[in-house]
Amino acid sequence: MKKEISYIEISKQNQEDIFQDLESSDRGLAKKDIQNRINLYGDNNLKHLTKTPLIVKFLSKFTDPITLTLLFATIIAYIMGEALNAIIIGVILLVGVLLDFYQEYSADKSLSKLLASIKSESKVIRDDVLIKVEVSNIVIGDVLVLSAGDLIPADARIIEADDFFVNQSAITGESFPVQKINTINSQNSTSLLDLENIIFRGTNVISGSAKAIVFKTGVNTEFGKIAKTLYKDNEKSDFEMNINKFGHFLMKIVFVLVVFIFIINALFKNDLLESFMFAIAIAVGVTPEFLPVILSVTMTAGSIKMSKKGVIVKTLSTIPNLGTMNIFCTDKTGTLTQDKISLVKYTDSFGNEDEGIYKLSYINSYFQKGIANPLDDAILKFKKINIKGYHKVDEIPYDFFRKMLTIIVKKDDDNLLVTKGAPENVLEKCKFIRKEGKILKLTKLEKEKAISTYHSLSEEGYRVLMVGTKEIKSDKIYNKKDESNLIMEGFVAFLDLPKTDVKKVIGEMQKLGVEIKIITGDNHLVTRKICSEVNLDIKGIMTGSDLKSLTDDALKIKVEQNTIFARCSPDEKNRIINALRSNQNIVGYMGDGINDAPSLKTADVGISVNSGVDIAKESADIILLNKSLEAVVDGIKEGRRTFANTMKYLMMILSSNLGNMVSAASAAVFLPFLPMLPTQVVLNDLLYDMSQLSISSDNVDSDWVDKPRKWDLNFIKKFMFTFGPVSSIFDITTFVILYFILGVGESTFQTAWFMQSVATQTFVIHIIRTKKIPFIQSRPSKLMLVSSIIFVTLGWIIPYTGLFRFMGLNPVPLNITLILVGTTFIYLVLVHIVKNIFYSKVKF
Repeated sequence: MKKEISYIEISKQNQEDIFQDLESSDRGLAKKDIQNRINLYGDNNLKHLTKTPLIVKFLSKFTDPITLTLLFATIIAYIMGEALNAIIIGVILLVGVLLDFYQEYSADKSLSKLLASIKSESKVIRDDVLIKVEVSNIVIGDVLVLSAGDLIPADARIIEADDFFVNQSAITGESFPVQKINTINSQNSTSLLDLENIIFRGTNVISGSAKAIVFKTGVNTEFGKIAKTLYKDNEKSDFEMNINKFGHFLMKIVFVLVVFIFIINALFKNDLLESFMFAIAIAVGVTPEFLPVILSVTMTAGSIKMSKKGVIVKTLSTIPNLGTMNIFCTDKTGTLTQDKISLVKYTDSFGNEDEGIYKLSYINSYFQKGIANPLDDAILKFKKINIKGYHKVDEIPYDFFRKMLTIIVKKDDDNLLVTKGAPENVLEKCKFIRKEGKILKLTKLEKEKAISTYHSLSEEGYRVLMVGTKEIKSDKIYNKKDESNLIMEGFVAFLDLPKTDVKKVIGEMQKLGVEIKIITGDNHLVTRKICSEVNLDIKGIMTGSDLKSLTDDALKIKVEQNTIFARCSPDEKNRIINALRSNQNIVGYMGDGINDAPSLKTADVGISVNSGVDIAKESADIILLNKSLEAVVDGIKEGRRTFANTMKYLMMILSSNLGNMVSAASAAVFLPFLPMLPTQVVLNDLLYDMSQLSISSDNVDSDWVDKPRKWDLNFIKKFMFTFGPVSSIFDITTFVILYFILGVGESTFQTAWFMQSVATQTFVIHIIRTKKIPFIQSRPSKLMLVSSIIFVTLGWIIPYTGLFRFMGLNPVPLNITLILVGTTFIYLVLVHIVKNIFYSKVKF
């Protein structure tokens, strides 16, 4: 037996070749061969997809660079006797790790929910006997026996079918039933969704019966690929990856500083222990221990605002990802459209509007008593028609083979048969045509014109039904044979209409610099029609079949050149998302079905809706209470505000904090004492970090919101190497004034620099938080302004209280205090000038 048979290959084979290749027959497999096949090809069980043990996952959370740096800072702070600082850093670290761990634990549940959706038993033929077996024991070569209501347990090729229709929404996302038949595929299409003789695991039988031979089981099925994708650990988003890059960068800076400061101080001070403790204190000062809490507070504030607008954020790091997102992928149904079929046109056979056609379709829908149909509902809701005088005589119900519904009504003494259904099927029953009020024989020319009208409507994206009639004089019991010699009346056309506000929302999203791409299981004609209706620019169109022939490298190019991706399977959707991400795009994906789960997991931002299936909601990062793009737009804006405020904290760390630490190292060369004691460094660090907690409340300039901004480590480095030296040069100038000009002693010097350091590091955020003139063109939030004033005041009062004399903090003379006020102001002005020069050369 062949080790692997492809979908396309088996779809093109005749039944004899299939049985031969799979070493099976219409009598089914022999029971004695089952275990051998399980050993050779694997079983049909997805439940053996196990993940990394929870304890290993938990411990792995302590291996990223930021966490390692914070862990180091916690241990050192404790060794230095700074128990309170150690506890604060430790708690922050543990909370961050627990949140991250919980997110992965939640992702594990999505796989469990997917596996729970699989029925435990199916009917197969073995040794020419129909039996029920566990789904996990179905093997390649088994002959399935399927009927209405069955869940299909493996990917299989149809070998017999009788009016057999399945719902493939688990794979395609489209809920309309699809007919499956025993045929040999002669088409050139390579899309799995176009294969009429292949059925897929996880889909369900709507009507009819069939036999099918299994050729793929377990994780090799299309459904198994979805499960395998969910099995994989969450891919890190762009924001998370860049935080890690920043962490690695910061670790290098900390290491270099510690070694440099220790060596310099050891050489010039000859006190190894004090030099080591000072170097460690500097390391603790440089480490942004409040980064996780700043991120959490900022993102939590954003999630609270979003929740008030019906947007539930499951994963906090999604908020800045949403802000940096530059490509948004979505299905059209329910997002661009109302997810509700509406009647749009009713025409004669030549495309001319005709009220008579609507009346006939209304009569047919009004009197039918079969299965509820959204197309009939659309006809009846369009407008009311007076059909007084018509009485129902009989009904020939719809079935999936005929694809027609016929109603016989009586008015006065005449019976009228009205048929409505798929144009191809109704056309076969027509012998006459109504033209300009006259009934004429249907000629080849008139038939071609009618077909042209039908194709024209279809190409515009409409779903089309044809209406035919026949006058009947006698009363009798009617059947399918009476659906003959019909008069072709015309067409009724339907569309899932665009949402009323979607044009405006799409326009706003495009203004925000977010490109929209449509990825759908529906056909490209309908999708193109909807996109044109909502003014979505279409760069190009691809289908799932087109993707088959492309390498991953070729697909990277094509995904940028196209807007619509139609007839896509879950695996193809996922390839598109991966290709977009590999091009350095930040990608959002919106979906609500089983087939969307892999893409929701792969995207930087996975968005589902409250009405979606559980698996989609478990895989998503954001849940919308209402399926609306407007909520996504609000989320993008909030995400950009969050990203902006996060960057403010990092820029503050890099511009002032790091600069001060370098200054302290440099001072060892010409000062006979440490410029600040280790305990003073830690207290200074704690004060200005506490003041920055208010960053989450800060106002954000419009230029941060107007376009997506990606995390850029090169920008961070340029910022650091520009503003760090500015801070260091200013500090060294202050050292010269205090020691060489004013001649202050060790304690006064250390206290004075402690006070100035608290002020410059805390107030500099107001300069670098905006490209504009601070307080005039761009104002901070009241909470941030008050917080800055309170913590600087606290830092300047402490030396005068006597409470911290054990740290060497003593009162500073008034003249020196005034000098500190003046130099702090000069520093802030200088930073503003350098900022203007910097942004004139560096774009961000």
